[in-house]
Amino acid sequence: MNQRSGGRILVEQLLVHGADCAFTVPGESFLPVLDAFFDVQDRLKLVVCRHEAGAANMAEAHGKLTGRPGIAFVTRGPGATQAAIGVHTAFQDSTPMILFVGDVGAGFRGREAFQEVDFPALFAPLAKWAARIDDARRIPELVARAFQVATSGRRGPVVLALPEDMLAASVAVADARRYAPAEPHPGAEDMERLGKLLAGAKRPLVILGGSGWSREACNDLQRFVEANDLPCACAFRFQDLFDNRHDHYVGDVGIGINPVLAERVRMSDLLVVVGARLGEMTTGGYTLLDAPVPRQRLVHVHPGAEEIARVYQPELGIVSAMAPFARAAAALPPVESPAWKGAAAEARADYLAWSSRREIPGRVQMWDVIDWLNQHAPEDTIYCNGAGNFATWLHRFHRYPGFRTQLAPTSGAMGYGVPAAIAAKFARPERTVVCFSGDGDFLMTGQELATAVQYGAAAIFVVVNNGMYGTIRMHQEKHYPGRVIGTELHNPHFAAFARSFGALGEIVEDTAQFGPAFERCAASGKPALIEVRIDPQAITPSTTLDRIRAAAVAAAKP
Repeated sequence: MNQRSGGRILVEQLLVHGADCAFTVPGESFLPVLDAFFDVQDRLKLVVCRHEAGAANMAEAHGKLTGRPGIAFVTRGPGATQAAIGVHTAFQDSTPMILFVGDVGAGFRGREAFQEVDFPALFAPLAKWAARIDDARRIPELVARAFQVATSGRRGPVVLALPEDMLAASVAVADARRYAPAEPHPGAEDMERLGKLLAGAKRPLVILGGSGWSREACNDLQRFVEANDLPCACAFRFQDLFDNRHDHYVGDVGIGINPVLAERVRMSDLLVVVGARLGEMTTGGYTLLDAPVPRQRLVHVHPGAEEIARVYQPELGIVSAMAPFARAAAALPPVESPAWKGAAAEARADYLAWSSRREIPGRVQMWDVIDWLNQHAPEDTIYCNGAGNFATWLHRFHRYPGFRTQLAPTSGAMGYGVPAAIAAKFARPERTVVCFSGDGDFLMTGQELATAVQYGAAAIFVVVNNGMYGTIRMHQEKHYPGRVIGTELHNPHFAAFARSFGALGEIVEDTAQFGPAFERCAASGKPALIEVRIDPQAITPSTTLDRIRAAAVAAAKP
């Protein structure tokens, strides 16, 4: 065991655990770590970002896309607090991630030193585990634990604070060995009970969600659905777990759910929920199921035991990782002559009607834009988005063809799409990556275009510009019609903004312009932005701001 600095030991542990990429905004609080990165640039890429929120969101997206912990390094105080958004997103999305935070030295601690924060206390409610490494000799132990915690059970983020003096200390210590996630498996009795519940059902429905999936697990679950002719839905922003073009896919259960699908959830007599937490978004604000005992018989499969019966007491709770459960489900004997025969086809027809073309005010028709992408973009294109009404067009009308073609925050975090798209290009450079943002959403992390250009991350950024914080304006008109304040935006020329970074910039003001603009972006081989200027009245696929205001005024009349 040779003497090594704490910073070098830490970086070499990342290599031990298979990390190949880390995102950062550099700080003097972890200079020994930065120095150690210098010697491993051929094996561990360090991506320098323009804001800690961007770095943390990139790490979260990298973890979501690869299934391995995304890595970010930020400095103390403002660096850590700005990175908290990515940690919160990773927590609510159950994404494996490790945030390393530079910290004050032991001799300064407790004096409110420069940028001092109690990081374990700050991140305790936002992470699976938050701790400080006080002794460089414990770096291999605690980093190994961080990888283990982030990937075992319900996946999620870990935060480790790194005191400056600890990183500079030189010690002799052995490396850990590579982590191996602990995966729970379903018992034979669990699967037998599931088979019996399914055989006795009349209106079953499968809902998929959560993290920890693999392509093989998705394929196994599809075989189970096909064998039993079951209707299958996906939880909010997990639509890529089941091919949306498949005859058994019936829509997503989240914000703006198809009312017919919502009623199907309510009237189901057996809900088989695999991987989803059954949080607010997937339950329609806790209205689609009764708490604590649902009207429906509930089978809840989740890798975290703490999630079973957190809100809803199931008829059958199965603590299992996704892959072993999906294998076991695919091996179950199919139900012969099921009572629900034809239900999947009926639900599929409802989904197709719900996602059919919608006409909106203005020269740009967003359904046609999404349809163009459905028909012309490569099948394995990765679509990213942040939060806002603009995302409805993508979620409702795009056909996600399968595993890991969607990166979106179930936490509803604005500013996620741009860094997520950049991270996707680092992880999967051979694939087309398209980011959808609103105008307000984009400018929260739009400066990361500089990162995309610097590293040649040739994603295509579609900015849907309506000159407002549209979701909040919509709610204003519903509850306080005509009293508009705080939601108007005076925006830059987004195409010129992109060009100023060295990216390609395009303007679309008519539907027919989108396809050629996209093709020019794809052919450019560099980061590109398409500003799509839509009519402000086109607030959702189903209504306009004027209609929302008129309905609210009419409802308020005595």
